[in-house]
Amino acid sequence: MAPPSVAIIDIGSNSIKVLVAARLPGGTFATLGGRTLDARISAGISRSRPELGEEGMRRGLDAIRELLDFAAGHAPARIVLVATSAVRDARNGADFRARVFAATGHTIRILSGDEEANLIGRGLTCDPALTALRDFHVFDLGGGSLECLAFRDRKIRQALSLPLGCVRLTEKFVAAPAEPLPAAALAAIAAHVQAGLARAGIALPLPRGIAVVGTGGTLATARGILAARAGRSFEAADPVITVVQLRRLLAELAALPLAARRGIDGLPAGRADVFPTALATLVAVADAGGFDAFHNSLYNLRWGLADETLAALAADA
Repeated sequence: MAPPSVAIIDIGSNSIKVLVAARLPGGTFATLGGRTLDARISAGISRSRPELGEEGMRRGLDAIRELLDFAAGHAPARIVLVATSAVRDARNGADFRARVFAATGHTIRILSGDEEANLIGRGLTCDPALTALRDFHVFDLGGGSLECLAFRDRKIRQALSLPLGCVRLTEKFVAAPAEPLPAAALAAIAAHVQAGLARAGIALPLPRGIAVVGTGGTLATARGILAARAGRSFEAADPVITVVQLRRLLAELAALPLAARRGIDGLPAGRADVFPTALATLVAVADAGGFDAFHNSLYNLRWGLADETLAALAADA
């Protein structure tokens, strides 16, 4: 008999994703399916009183329906919907939650910043490529927030969620997203990110030689662009992305108008407007941290939730 599977739908600020996974007898994960849809429900997230727009909620609901249909094809034992920064920060987030329930019968669990950061950490410990790491730091950049984690002996010692997501900062600092980004905007983004890290009390720079893991769509996209240019598949691409590579991508893409960025192989069109801001954010984090590379992992929030949900299923059995 096949082991039970679960489906996790992650309603993020920029994209909505589904993961269908099961746990094999040895304890490792089997990924049965996954999809990502760009929905950008978070327009207006940088306002003093964020509010989800009608168009963004419609796109979000359409994406959720499509991903629920995809998940149903795998007959999961449990389906979990979660929302992060865009919904939890919006004053009408409860209205969106009610609309999704009325249309689908599924309740959205709105994660606090602490829950989000800790579940990302839980997911990372499921990555077989990271089993040798004991002490390391993690930065997960999304559309609404930046999660910062410190692991000691593979246990989370610090988990912080900061309002430094790429959609939020693009709205705040980029007056004309369709145009090349001026140097002043990039400098303002970097200064804002580093000030936010300092206010949060993160001990930077990091100890010399400590491993840094990066998750989220920005690093995955950078890895995809670099893979395409090297003539490799994403899976065959080096998961270690240097800060030098990120700086070069930033210099190249910030100088391009949006229409040209949308033609870059490996860069999803729906992410092209916020991608330079996202790169500038990661470079600012690396500069503050004094490190020179990120190890890209795909095992983030969805895997942490899958691990939690599968454990609950086993306990209920």
